[in-house]
Amino acid sequence: MNTAIQQDLPATPSPRRVCLAPMLDWTDRHYRFFLRQITRHTFLYTEMVTTGAIIHGDRSRFLDFSDCEQPVALQLGGCDPADLATCAKLAEQWGYDEVNINVGCPSERVQSGAFGACLMDEPGLVADCVKAMRDAVGIDVTVKHRIGINEVEHYEYLRDFVGTVADAGCEVFIAHARNAILKGLSPKENREIPPLKYDYVHRLKRDFPRLEIIINGGIDNWQTVDEQLQHVDGVMIGRMAYHDPYQFAEVDARYYGDGRPVSSRVEVARAMMPYIAERMATSRTLPKHVVRHILGLFQGQYGARNWRRLLSDSKILNGAGPEVIELALAELESKIKVAE
Repeated sequence: MNTAIQQDLPATPSPRRVCLAPMLDWTDRHYRFFLRQITRHTFLYTEMVTTGAIIHGDRSRFLDFSDCEQPVALQLGGCDPADLATCAKLAEQWGYDEVNINVGCPSERVQSGAFGACLMDEPGLVADCVKAMRDAVGIDVTVKHRIGINEVEHYEYLRDFVGTVADAGCEVFIAHARNAILKGLSPKENREIPPLKYDYVHRLKRDFPRLEIIINGGIDNWQTVDEQLQHVDGVMIGRMAYHDPYQFAEVDARYYGDGRPVSSRVEVARAMMPYIAERMATSRTLPKHVVRHILGLFQGQYGARNWRRLLSDSKILNGAGPEVIELALAELESKIKVAE
């Protein structure tokens, strides 16, 4: 790990100074527990959960989390104010620190449910959703959105959307600095092809100085984070957090002024063993459902390929328990000794 450089912090830095982006199928409770072994302060977001899944499904499955994950926010997908208010109440009861509305997902499946990025064209409805949720709970209600949809390129569209929703009481906006193309691009392409317009988000902060503005999109190194924090209140990071998670060992000292020692990669790996044992005992979670999230722990280190290979091997994982972590660590150590 590079030596962490502590930044000059504002008098009252936002707890969202560095955030983990909600990523479907990636930021489940197992991954969030894992990342929390590396960073104490990064603000964590769940993967998106639809209001219907919570209201009609197994609530514990969708809402349970480990206490150490806090601060943690629940991201909701939905467009009905009453349903969102119901789910916000449940989020508060479960102990979440924030509930966030997804107004940024461009997938056609989400559009068919009339929520996600298509809601940017209905700021009045988003405002109604925010008001209903704020009336129901005392925790923060926030919105994650794009800067525009389809061919809409003018800044005023974004400004008016935020202004309308802010009038309903929303004080925190997380802006993915790309348009969402609702037809013709996959969700993956929507994260890469529409051009980034960081200046739109910076201008948003200038126009709404009382609001907390978090920027998201294409940010994959701490130098860029430092630059962005000159213009906005916080930065949300996605793929870098997942594929090279140990970079987050710098976050607590650099962005929150917490100079306590951080766990080594090996210590982080071993911290997952009692967690796997507990999940196996209480919910019959299979180790493969947990270890898939820690494949990037040794990214850039000698032996990382063997670490990934062993923890992806179905023959090894079938019937395995927490000890599969020690097996992978032993393999890693043997490769290092051979190299020496």
